[in-house]
Amino acid sequence: MAIKDENKSPEECTHDCSSCGSNCPSRSKESLIEPQNKLSDVKKVIGVVSGKGGVGKSLITGMLSTISARRGNTTAILDADVTGPSIPKMFGLKPGIEGSDDGMYPAQTSTKIEVMSVNLLLPDEKTPVVWRGPVIAGTVKQFWTDVVWGDVDYMYVDMPPGTGDVPLTVFQSLPVSGIIIVTSPQELVSMIVAKAVKMAEMMNIPVLGIVENYSYVECPDCGKRISVFGESHIDEVAAEFGLDVLARLPIDPKLAALCDRGMLEMMENDYLEAAADKIESKLQTSKG
Repeated sequence: MAIKDENKSPEECTHDCSSCGSNCPSRSKESLIEPQNKLSDVKKVIGVVSGKGGVGKSLITGMLSTISARRGNTTAILDADVTGPSIPKMFGLKPGIEGSDDGMYPAQTSTKIEVMSVNLLLPDEKTPVVWRGPVIAGTVKQFWTDVVWGDVDYMYVDMPPGTGDVPLTVFQSLPVSGIIIVTSPQELVSMIVAKAVKMAEMMNIPVLGIVENYSYVECPDCGKRISVFGESHIDEVAAEFGLDVLARLPIDPKLAALCDRGMLEMMENDYLEAAADKIESKLQTSKG
């Protein structure tokens, strides 16, 4: 008698093994997913990743969260970049987190985006985090289990670059609905994106698409677009891995100035509006 294959495809996976009878290869991984805080109800978790540092991953996280909040969604940011946290600075948040027997309460930005970052727990935001990998990974896990997030429609997780302890912890411990890969227009992009895509595949996490940052700079006089870092290869890379190009962001001094002043929520551009549409559409049609 033939045995029926009840394994689910990545698209069908709900990331909840407790209610699933499928004997899929990712089941052992899914069993590692940590429970939310008892007073939390986070519906969609989106990881923002990069294969290398300095590509503007935190900026993309902040901008997408701002757009999400403007659309009326309850939005949160879990800052998993423990040794290089920049999210609080972008939103003008200072150290000082309150807690109770129920857990820690996240800080809130001016537009009610909830944020938890190690910089909000330190006595001073300039204090360096000199911790070993397991401690950092454990801290990120606690940001999920010990924080009273409440009712959240979209949580963006700003991850450190690479494929080390923290991304692995996030992929294994949180019910990640999908990831966004942030990159820049350089020849080595294909290799960097490949690493992120293959890690996502290994962990059975969907890739929602690619955002290219530093794509160009626009001349303020004539409007001509100048490719400061060379011609983009993002279309070829996206085609190679069967991914969507969600957006191409220019180098914008106004954005940098807003981040420095802790006023990112005041941004007036529409660089990521179409990307946000695509992300929301993909998440709404998925079962994860």
